[in-house]
Amino acid sequence: MKRSIIRTLCFLSVALIVSLPMSAVAQDTIKIGATEPLSGTFKDIGERYLDGVKYAAKVINESGGLLGKKVEVVPIDSELKPDVATRKAQNLILKDDVKFFCGGTGSSVGAAMSQLAQRENVIMFTYGMAAATMTGAKCNKNFFRACANTDQQSYALAELIARNGYGKVAIIAQDYSFGQEALAAFKKKLARANPSAKIVAELYHPAGTKDYAPYISQIIAAKPDVIFTPNWGNDLTLLLKQGRPMGMSQKIFSYYINDLVTIQALGDDSLMIGNMGAEVYTLSIPTKKNEEFVARFYKDMGYYPTWLRGKAYLATMFWAEAVKKAGTTDVNAVIKAWEGLTYDGPAGLWTMRACDHQTQMPLWFTEIAKENKFFKHAFEVSAGMATAQSVEVPCEETGCPGLAK
Repeated sequence: MKRSIIRTLCFLSVALIVSLPMSAVAQDTIKIGATEPLSGTFKDIGERYLDGVKYAAKVINESGGLLGKKVEVVPIDSELKPDVATRKAQNLILKDDVKFFCGGTGSSVGAAMSQLAQRENVIMFTYGMAAATMTGAKCNKNFFRACANTDQQSYALAELIARNGYGKVAIIAQDYSFGQEALAAFKKKLARANPSAKIVAELYHPAGTKDYAPYISQIIAAKPDVIFTPNWGNDLTLLLKQGRPMGMSQKIFSYYINDLVTIQALGDDSLMIGNMGAEVYTLSIPTKKNEEFVARFYKDMGYYPTWLRGKAYLATMFWAEAVKKAGTTDVNAVIKAWEGLTYDGPAGLWTMRACDHQTQMPLWFTEIAKENKFFKHAFEVSAGMATAQSVEVPCEETGCPGLAK
């Protein structure tokens, strides 16, 4: 009997000793689920966003961690499907007690993740899901946007077009919430900035369109001075690749014209030179902090933090600042700490507005030029800035009932 008791006690002691390191590791780690399409058509977009989140975790961990804990990034392949993303995220919440999630691809995925975050009282933040309604009519206290929304980005480009005196504009976008909201905001701002300007063509197409000839023909027939599009990924590449040979020669004003992959995929600098864009992060931002960030990233990774990588990095660092300010990973405390917080990073001052959890930040204009400081092929050069105030949408106009109490 005594031997049996001794054996049992020894077994329990060993089990306890073995379990301690695992428990300690769990307590010393802050997990963040990165929801991106890591397979399928938009895999490249998702991987670049994920790259930026992982680099932010690397920088944080090499600097002593977050609240003394290691940040661990858990990739989640959303497949660009809202139900898939939320199912996998729910599993992480239940099994691993993950409290923080992020993502950049697909406003429909973002909307679903926002609802999940509210239901489970976790935090979801985005560095690329831009549909304005997510911090507007569909806002909630558990969702934060650490990038521009469609209103801000469209406002910036409408301001740039008006500033350059263009009077006839053709607009084309992907036919879902993101594209629809982007065009609505652009028209609203352009009418204010230049009342005499006219929209001579307004076109929508399915995301993932392969044949742009019907849309391009309508644009050409409308004879615009310039073209505005929020298209991204392959939809931007094909619009340009098919449009230029057909005679669509106008300057393009686009959210994402500085996408390196799009420029390289076109393989012809003449299709891109002169086109202009506006983004919250670009390599060419003329600040000392950005130059230092770009240099460090390049030294560590061997390539530049172009576009998506930079956006995801900055947003993740902004989230980390909120956790630091809270001094805890308690979700409610982090929410309170993030509201009104200002982050002074490589892209200027970013402030998380408390009323709707929409970051207020400057947007940086770029123009694609043959001569640039980063690549031998055409790439972006700095073309000025739109201030946070010039692209701000007042809280009472967003549709969000107000989150800060």
